[in-house]
Amino acid sequence: MMKYNLIGALAGILLASGTALAQDAPAPEAAPAGPGRPEVHAVDDWFVRCFPVQSPSPCDMFQEEEAPQTRQRVLSLSIAYVPSMDRHALQITVPLDISIPKGITIKTDSYTSPVLKYRRCDRSGCYVEMAVDNALVEALAKSGPQGKVNIVADNGKSYALNFSLKGFAAAHDEMVTKARAKAKPVAKAGDAPAAPAATP
Repeated sequence: MMKYNLIGALAGILLASGTALAQDAPAPEAAPAGPGRPEVHAVDDWFVRCFPVQSPSPCDMFQEEEAPQTRQRVLSLSIAYVPSMDRHALQITVPLDISIPKGITIKTDSYTSPVLKYRRCDRSGCYVEMAVDNALVEALAKSGPQGKVNIVADNGKSYALNFSLKGFAAAHDEMVTKARAKAKPVAKAGDAPAAPAATP
C-alpha cells in the first residue's frame, strides 16, 4: 500500500509545478520549445511534453479525447515522472456531473485498476490526482491498443470513456529519458572536471 506522505508529496508536485495538469495542456500538436512554452513531441496517440522550468517533474505524457459532435473535451490523461523518487503521478480529468463517491477505474484487455478517487472538481471537470505504483504504468504499457476510463454519472448510470494506448510504452520511455536528463544536467564538453579534494 502506498504511504500517504508519498501520495501527498506527489500530489503537491502536480499542483505546484503544473507539469501534469492536463487542463493547461496546449493544443495536441508537436511543437518545439519556445520562450516560456513547453516542448511537445507526438508519439503515436500520445504527446510527450517537457517544460522549460525547474521542476521535480519536468516532463509528462498526455492524451486528450474530444466528443466528435461538440469538440468538447470528455477525457484527458496525464502521467508525470518524478526522477528523484522514481515514481509516477497520474492526473485524469473527466466531465462534471459525476458521482464523486464512485471514483473511476481504468480498464484494458489485461488490466483493471483499483477504484481511483477524485481529488477535486472545478468548472473544467473533476480530477483524479495521485501517486501511482510503477506497476500500474507497466500494466498499461503491456496492454492492447485500447483502454477505458469507467465513470459513474450522478444519476447512477455508468459510462466508458475510451482512450488509445497506441504508442504508450514508447512515449513513456521518451518521457522518462527526458525527465532524467532535465533533472540531472549533463556536463558540457569542455567543462573542467571538479578539482580533487586536498589531502591533509
